Amino acid sequence: MPYLLLARHGESEYNAKNLFTGVTDAPLTEKGREQAAVMASAIKDMQPSMAYTSALMRAQDTLEIILHENGWDNTPVISNTSLNERDYGEMTGKNKAELEQMYGTEQFLKLRRGWNEPIANGETLETVYKRVVVYFTDQILPNLKRGQDILIVAHGNTLRALIKHLDDLDDKQVETLEMPLVEIVVYDYEVRIASKQVRAFQAKLPFVTVNSTYIKD
Repeated sequence: MPYLLLARHGESEYNAKNLFTGVTDAPLTEKGREQAAVMASAIKDMQPSMAYTSALMRAQDTLEIILHENGWDNTPVISNTSLNERDYGEMTGKNKAELEQMYGTEQFLKLRRGWNEPIANGETLETVYKRVVVYFTDQILPNLKRGQDILIVAHGNTLRALIKHLDDLDDKQVETLEMPLVEIVVYDYEVRIASKQVRAFQAKLPFVTVNSTYIKD
């Protein structure tokens, strides 16, 4: 049974400053690099056949650290802009707390988490969903169905969009879905059904199962 592993990049310099990053190519902080090593520990028993990532360095560097820490340096890696973070348009580089104060909490949450709330010169989550799901269906799913274990290292919104598809969430449910740092979502994949767990490294255990559900492809 092949695995599909979903990991969010470690902390970036924009994350550390509480700024909207979007498609800005912000590098990892030292803390972000340490987080990537922790994620590697959580899946050291699950070597992937292939790995996919975005075209942004914070995701690529996180993946590189995971592969290197586990001795998986020869794993084939494919990067594609379809897995890039949501483009936040005019909100890019702005402080989140300041924008929340400016817009008010309700409107700020709509802009940040809403399914199809427009941002000037940016993308909605619905737009991200469409590009991510097309790429997953056309390029990644066929390899899973051939029995290959796949690791995807990407971004909060691209992974939220993909989990919406995999878990068959409705538009409202995805608005409250989080893709935490340092945790890896694991799907035990079959042709039609996959069981799901979330892995987080602890010193005494290789992983902790946070939740378990069943999804359709």
